[in-house]
Amino acid sequence: MREDIEFKSKGDICRGWFYHPTGNLKETWPAIVMAHGFSAVKEMDVPKFAEVFAAAGFAVLLFDYRFYGASEGEPQGQLHPVEQLEDYRSALTYLSLRPEVDSSRLGVWGTSFSGGHVLHLGAFDRRVKCVVSQVPAVDIWENFNRLMTPTQFATMHEMIAQTREKDFTSGHASVLPVVSNDGSPCLLPSPGAYERLTGLAATVAPSWRNVATLDSFEKISEYRPALSIELISPRPLLMIVAVEDLLTPADLALQAYSRALEPKSLLLLDASHYEVYDDPFIFNKASQAACDWFKTYLIR
Repeated sequence: MREDIEFKSKGDICRGWFYHPTGNLKETWPAIVMAHGFSAVKEMDVPKFAEVFAAAGFAVLLFDYRFYGASEGEPQGQLHPVEQLEDYRSALTYLSLRPEVDSSRLGVWGTSFSGGHVLHLGAFDRRVKCVVSQVPAVDIWENFNRLMTPTQFATMHEMIAQTREKDFTSGHASVLPVVSNDGSPCLLPSPGAYERLTGLAATVAPSWRNVATLDSFEKISEYRPALSIELISPRPLLMIVAVEDLLTPADLALQAYSRALEPKSLLLLDASHYEVYDDPFIFNKASQAACDWFKTYLIR
């Protein structure tokens, strides 16, 4: 059973879905908080992961960040990592206050951009008792340097510098597309990203908007969520890495994993970034590994 829910985060309402676990007759349930990655909304890709977790006996909260999807927040398209981390924390608080949830058994799951979020949360939010980080973005500065040419990278920073005075005096945030198909500046100049995101918006996620605040590029490029990965221990960490991943490069994730302390586990998938969602065999391996990890550490 899936229930529409909402909770406050920094004064705005986040909206999401609460999945009731299947076949779990315990008085209180272990629970997992999850959200999608870079500019994505809850209808894209991740509900099937939530369904796997709920079928295994977990309560699950899947939500949209502020400024995206069904949630409140202005300006729309503001993608600031610190704000999204705050929304994860607010989601954990919401879960901990539900009487049917065991607040001592909370896990976090993230993928791509949110795969980095859960590394940071696992290191610093002691309410988190188990972490699964899938195809994570661990060093965004390096990510952008690989996704963009030097000219594109410099152009984005120049655009930000040129708009600061205008935004300061007008009180309105300058925007640009998340993705583009004509080579124009955008936040995510990754091959296939335009087709994928616009295709999902047309089929399952009409709330997705191809807009991002320009200053989001600056906030994102400063974000290195794996810097404190060793602080996750003694909470257990599972990292799921696609070895052919070019969007969130596998070598960066593996370097971060090497610094993590026990208990930890690594699942290497012979796949590209999007195959984790789109290929049934790869999805089954990733979702089952995550499910087993949560079972080991959250179900008594």
